[in-house]
Amino acid sequence: MSFQEDDMGNSTCKKYVDMDLFLHCSLVPSILIILSLSFLERRVNRSKLDKKFYLLSGRFGIVIPLDLIGTFSNRWTFGFAFGAIANKVVSLFSEEYLPIGVPTWARALGLFIGAIEVGLSFYPIFACLTTENKLVGSVTGFLYTLTWFIITTIDIVSCPDGDVPGSYEKVIFNWPSLLCFIFLLIRFVYLFIKSIRIIIGAEDVIAEGKCFLPQHQAEHVKRLFKKPVQVKRSWFARKIYDWDPCFKFPSRMIGTTVLSLLCLYIFVTIEFRAFMTGLQLMTRFAESMEQPESMFYGLNDTITYVKEFISAFEGAWFFSTFLASAITVSYIFHILICYRKHMKRLWVGEKSFLPIKFQVPSPSDSVAAIARYSGWQVAYILWGYLIMHTVQILLGMAFVYAFVYPIKHGQALQLFQGLGISVLTIGIVIALMILQVVFAQVFFLQKKISSEDKKKPLALNNRKAFHNFNYFFFFYNVILGLSACLWRLLCSVILGSWLIARIDRSILQRGYESADTGYMTWIGMIYVDHYHTNPVLVSFCNILLTLRAEKRVREYSSYYGIADSTGSSISIQARTRWLLYYTLLKNPRLILHRKMKGSGDGEMRNAINDTRNFQASVLEAVVRNNLELPVDANCVEIREGQSSES
Repeated sequence: MSFQEDDMGNSTCKKYVDMDLFLHCSLVPSILIILSLSFLERRVNRSKLDKKFYLLSGRFGIVIPLDLIGTFSNRWTFGFAFGAIANKVVSLFSEEYLPIGVPTWARALGLFIGAIEVGLSFYPIFACLTTENKLVGSVTGFLYTLTWFIITTIDIVSCPDGDVPGSYEKVIFNWPSLLCFIFLLIRFVYLFIKSIRIIIGAEDVIAEGKCFLPQHQAEHVKRLFKKPVQVKRSWFARKIYDWDPCFKFPSRMIGTTVLSLLCLYIFVTIEFRAFMTGLQLMTRFAESMEQPESMFYGLNDTITYVKEFISAFEGAWFFSTFLASAITVSYIFHILICYRKHMKRLWVGEKSFLPIKFQVPSPSDSVAAIARYSGWQVAYILWGYLIMHTVQILLGMAFVYAFVYPIKHGQALQLFQGLGISVLTIGIVIALMILQVVFAQVFFLQKKISSEDKKKPLALNNRKAFHNFNYFFFFYNVILGLSACLWRLLCSVILGSWLIARIDRSILQRGYESADTGYMTWIGMIYVDHYHTNPVLVSFCNILLTLRAEKRVREYSSYYGIADSTGSSISIQARTRWLLYYTLLKNPRLILHRKMKGSGDGEMRNAINDTRNFQASVLEAVVRNNLELPVDANCVEIREGQSSES
């Protein structure tokens, strides 16, 4: 490993790999892998072009990287796949992939192009996990993931300190992504071994994720038909989380949770490194103030004030970092709890927890919301942590200067005197507010209608006294309203900063929820999941499809006996001809009414002879092969006396 000296005299390592350049170069193999997987994918719905290019046999289908709706299999695999790109997502958050030279008015377009580039470079990893060609997908995904793992490891080993000052910075930032890459490599090896076992016949083919009705949804529907059983739940189940075996979070929610946790870890680590660098600079500045050549030399009060500020800022930052991180992590898991709670409410038709105007959402907005949710959730988590952390630092500094330093400087008596006066003032204000309620309860409400009533009715009593009471308290409530308004503003700032990461609830007042785009995204997302993963609806559709398939089997079982020896299905044309022959066999008179290509008795006589020869050949085949003549609803036998048409 070689080192170079920068202008400041610090030793900087030489990079053997440029990750940005490698990201650009990875687009070529990524596109080739996507085209290869698309060639192996067959389209279900054929078009007119398939008739012209019949040699392709419906190939070049659309490759799906991840099914964001209703996927319950391989959830943690996709979660680790999202975790592998966590460092890239944080880089997108900091606009690192914004192309150079983009004008200000085109920054949004430049960020979009950078995001598409990052997504395209990691597209093969997801596509190789979802493709039906497991053998090709496992080999290709293993090689592509291994390449990213090796290049990332070389970049970390060659220059572990990174661009920001700090030892082993890249190791601290990127070790979660490396672990996710290792998990994906092991997963691809497992898929390869499983594919080989299926090919050699040692294992049966099991279509993972292809079942129309997942097992847990079927169990949920079965549980609805049973009588509810009251089970004593533990404290953890009552207060924190109650596990439900008949409910599974989709892959989108698991992947978003893993990605949010890893992005939060990287973001906090970057913030910690930046804070330590700033703290070192402030400490050096405070030390330089004590030097004789400094302009602050001799100003002991100023130097003491600066040192106290640095000490208070350091303590407030460390305490608020742990508090904000713990709250944000709890938010990430609490969002999963709210998702399950909201989905179960929608399953039973309960929509009262939603605003009235959002109880019938727009289909287009909901479909767009399902695409926005994961990215917005990660961004809300990171921004929510940063804003909450900043507010907590300010509150911590205010607490230190209001309580800690006065006590430290021997001003505890003055502090407690002022605190006592403030508490007494607030107590009087609260007492007067309570007094108004007590007066209204005792003097200005009529008596209970029935002795069994818990509260008095809303009917005024002593109206003249009430009007005087209302008049005199009007002037005091003007003063009290000012304090209440400031208290409302303070609560809104604190709660708004604490709940900015909670995308599952609106932080705006009732009636203004449409301005909260994050909350609208949440509502659209849960509605899409409700309409596509409702267990009762999916079970009903599964029953319909099963009955339809059984009906087709019964219809086609009548002519399965004449299928060829290879067991291939009969074409529509062959089936139609057989039904025609069988009808003519049962109704020979219809032959005389059929339209022939030529006219004349000769052609008619030849047609009759051909039909009789066909009857004889069919009966001979039936006797020889011990077959049963099929009976089909489309093969009617016309009785004598009925009109016959060709």
